[in-house]
Amino acid sequence: MLQKLEMFIAVANEEHFGRAAASLGITQPTLSSGIKQLEDQLGVQLVIRGSRYGGLTPEGQSALVWARRIVGDARQLREEMRYKRHGLAGRLRIAVIPTALTWAAQITARFSEKHPKVRFTILSRPSAEILTMLENLDVDAGISYLDNEPMGRVSSEALYTERYMLVCSPTSPFAGQRSVDWAALEGQKLCLLTPDMQNRRIINANFAEAGIAPEALIESNSTVVLVAHVQTGGWVTVLPSDIAAFLSGGKDLEAIPLTGTQSEHAVGLVAPYREPHTPVLDALLAEARRMSEIPR
Repeated sequence: MLQKLEMFIAVANEEHFGRAAASLGITQPTLSSGIKQLEDQLGVQLVIRGSRYGGLTPEGQSALVWARRIVGDARQLREEMRYKRHGLAGRLRIAVIPTALTWAAQITARFSEKHPKVRFTILSRPSAEILTMLENLDVDAGISYLDNEPMGRVSSEALYTERYMLVCSPTSPFAGQRSVDWAALEGQKLCLLTPDMQNRRIINANFAEAGIAPEALIESNSTVVLVAHVQTGGWVTVLPSDIAAFLSGGKDLEAIPLTGTQSEHAVGLVAPYREPHTPVLDALLAEARRMSEIPR
């Protein structure tokens, strides 16, 4: 039944039989047959079928909660047994907000030194998508904001507090200044992250607190794209200090602290709430706790 539950979860996540089958590496007829067998075993219809996927039935919605719990428990059991045989091993999938990718590198590097048998897959994703991926069992952990928008029921370890920098070229009127007030960005040629990114919503809130409403003429979901535009000399961007230092390092760019009224937000490691965690995830949370720059 476990395999059929995984098929059911894939269909619910993808909302498409063909994509679900592809995600599992099986044919669509095999997937459809597996879902039908699961329905026969449970004695209820789970999926509304027509010429295409039509959603889950009410029974299917209830079954999805149980399916995720059962599959999650089964994966935890496998991890527990692998740990008893081989120590910490396997693959951890981590989704990370774009502005925290440098921290993802730090934590995985430190963790790999202690546990070289653990491999990582790191994905850059918006904060809202990270929560969905955790719920759908698509990733094992995330690095995201902890205190700006609802997180749901998760385990978390705070890593750092996000502070913001203006990134500009040496030809910018801001070049050489020790700090720049948020209000001074009114009317500037801004390139910023897209509005679906929580970082952009935080930046917009800081603009509002400063009494301005500047317009971003260029928006991107990539911090690299933003810094590339700044390098042309005509643009400025706002980024958290850590990623700003990383992307401007070795380039003819300046990263200048922003001052004035501003909100700061904690970023940390998050994982689905489960007691106990798998040994490898428990060790990752402990590593984040050791790395934290936020006093406990």
